[in-house]
Amino acid sequence: MISHPFSFFSERLLLDADLHLPDDDAAGAPYPVVIPSSGYQGLKVIHPERFARALTAYGYAVLAFDYRGFGLSEGERGRLVPQEWAEDLRAAVDRVCADERLDEHRLGLLGWGMGGGVVVAEAAEDPRIAAVAAVNGISDGTRSTRRMHDEHSWSSLLERVERDRGHRASTGRSEIVSPWDIVRLDLDGRTDGYVGEELYKAPGFGAGVTLESADMLLRFSPQTVADRIAPRPLLVVHGAENELHRPEEAHELLAHAREPKRLRLIEGAGHTEWMFDDHPTFRGLVEELDTFFASAFDHATALTPTR
Repeated sequence: MISHPFSFFSERLLLDADLHLPDDDAAGAPYPVVIPSSGYQGLKVIHPERFARALTAYGYAVLAFDYRGFGLSEGERGRLVPQEWAEDLRAAVDRVCADERLDEHRLGLLGWGMGGGVVVAEAAEDPRIAAVAAVNGISDGTRSTRRMHDEHSWSSLLERVERDRGHRASTGRSEIVSPWDIVRLDLDGRTDGYVGEELYKAPGFGAGVTLESADMLLRFSPQTVADRIAPRPLLVVHGAENELHRPEEAHELLAHAREPKRLRLIEGAGHTEWMFDDHPTFRGLVEELDTFFASAFDHATALTPTR
């Protein structure tokens, strides 16, 4: 894999990004492209670069970037708004389509976790996207967040969000809270353990987020626009034992989408404990993604008018 800095602007904010290319001396150029969209508290050095290491070996170019306010990207720290992430992802698509090394007609989105909803929201409004894959994603922000909480923590979160609305209106600032007040990792032991042992290795991971972020997450419902992806294909992959984002999210997303669409539940898999480069479950996912994107890109290329 060969990597190059590939920063771009989103709504006047400079976002830090890297373009990862196959190590084939440009033999495959212009390359098909996959843009991974990471999840809650996501950083490009975690799962986006993991997917880049895997997919470049199959001949794809992969653009990994940090959302606004994360990593080295500009933007307000602690602001974690999926609606704005969709704008960042669209700007990433703009950047890709302007580079002659990359094939704008073979362009796919790959969402992880909350990013699984972000790719649906972006592709629904962007006909340049040839295929969409959502892995362990969310379909509705209120439902998925509610499922993470017990009665007490859920009612407490709603009360804090309501109070913060007035505070923001009068002061222009939102309260910073622990990210795990919003996403209850402790109710999913396998994910909680993986996050503690692996994800905290990334600088900046686990930083506080605003209550406005929770407010916006609860208003985020990509399932309402999932039908707009068709006739482009949608692949939904979900851990059958995912206790963080329940399989219900995958079923609901698929129910709201139109054909062509496909769901695969990974038996025995939770949310993220299997996300290691050499883990058999991850390797199997990569092979499935390659099959999906390759087929979708072949179809898209066949429909592209010759010049």
